[in-house]
Amino acid sequence: MANPLERARYLLAAHNDRQLPPDGGAEVAFAGRSNAGKSSALNTLCRQNALARVSKTPGRTQQLVYFELPPHEGKYLVDLPGYGYAKVPKDLQAHWQAFLDRYFETREALKGLVVVMDIRHPLKDYDRHMLGYAVRRGLPAHALLTKADKLSRGAASNAVLAVRKELAAFAGDTVGVQAFSAESKMGVDEARAVVSGWLGLQGGS
Repeated sequence: MANPLERARYLLAAHNDRQLPPDGGAEVAFAGRSNAGKSSALNTLCRQNALARVSKTPGRTQQLVYFELPPHEGKYLVDLPGYGYAKVPKDLQAHWQAFLDRYFETREALKGLVVVMDIRHPLKDYDRHMLGYAVRRGLPAHALLTKADKLSRGAASNAVLAVRKELAAFAGDTVGVQAFSAESKMGVDEARAVVSGWLGLQGGS
């Protein structure tokens, strides 16, 4: 059975609340610091090469980018702005902070948050900030530790355990943690199952 995420296609990019789709269905948001591998992770999960733009330029995602999952009406993947606290104008930072605050506090369709982190540099300020949104809202979250192919299997396992232990103190058992590699496809089925489950899709793997 085909993975329903493979049908993902670009729908819209929202710079403010008025541009968001109707708040009725189910959506999973993806967040990650610049160059954490978020675009590559999205492309790999959806088995597409260019769904999300992969860029060497930090902060390329500067809007909430929606991907719809036909034929499932109202089911979306949402790519959140990736620059975190990077060098962007203060007024733009303030706009995004307020926009994301409202999005996480009020968006009924939001069913879960995936925070993408480089397994070699996890849990930076931006990562904690994004996970904090989910914890305060009571949303399930999943830490996707990317670029795991850059480490030995033992080192990757140790990194997962260390992140899991730190997050347990911060968020209890509400945040899942796994190693992932877009390059070697490590952890792809596990991540697909998590996202598909939150969206209520069948055939997650």
